[in-house]
Amino acid sequence: MNKRLLNLYSLKFNPFSAQVPATALWNPPSLQNFCWRIEQQIGEGGFALAMGEPGAGKSAALRILCEHLQSLRDLCVGILTRPQAKMADFYRELGHLFGVALSPNNRWYGSKALREKWLAHIEAAVYRPVLIIDEAQEMNPLVFSELRLLASADLDSRSILTVILAGDQRLANRLEEPDLLPIASRIRSRLRLEALPPKALQECLHHLLQAAGNPKLLSPSLIQTLCEHAAGNLRLLMNMANDLLAAAARQERETIDEKLYFEVFALDPKPAKKS
Repeated sequence: MNKRLLNLYSLKFNPFSAQVPATALWNPPSLQNFCWRIEQQIGEGGFALAMGEPGAGKSAALRILCEHLQSLRDLCVGILTRPQAKMADFYRELGHLFGVALSPNNRWYGSKALREKWLAHIEAAVYRPVLIIDEAQEMNPLVFSELRLLASADLDSRSILTVILAGDQRLANRLEEPDLLPIASRIRSRLRLEALPPKALQECLHHLLQAAGNPKLLSPSLIQTLCEHAAGNLRLLMNMANDLLAAAARQERETIDEKLYFEVFALDPKPAKKS
């Protein structure tokens, strides 16, 4: 959204965009608790799980968590961008994330170099380094097993990495597979994102509008209508609100209310019956 349109509604940013600043995102108590638990866990390492169906707010939750972790002094946080990669590319990306020159063809040297880097970080900062893997349901089983071995030391009695796995229900199903049970048994902190009731969706909308600088951008009745028709899905809610904002800006409307909602989302008229 360009500056002219932002100025039209006195907005600092588009509150319904996926690019809302992390500091302005809605942070409910369940997510605050998860962030606190991860902050405690990074002193000892291990696995954590964030799970939610598409549109439930998983991406926003990870952004808030990253913002929180990166505010901690001297903590190293890496975000894996290609969870579907095979072993060689997995090592290449780990080397890039943690500043270690690796030879993917020599996995023994690669694992040794990474573990030495992580141990040096622990010695200097006390915290375990953090690796965040979104869409972890796409990971290769062999890469999962390699990660489990990389993250442990002293005959599996000590964790030297904090791994946060994020995904949808397919990830939960995969963790029940025999090959991945060793990882499932190591998960210490969990966040489960589910469909939200209209009241929680309204709280989210009010928070975003306040953060964007115009708490009265949407009429109260429109907020209620949007939240009742979003099926508990945050992404659907934001997409509908964004469509209304774009329509209002195009028409240069002063108010965004239910009248505009029915104009934008009106059902296609049924064809007249032939006599």
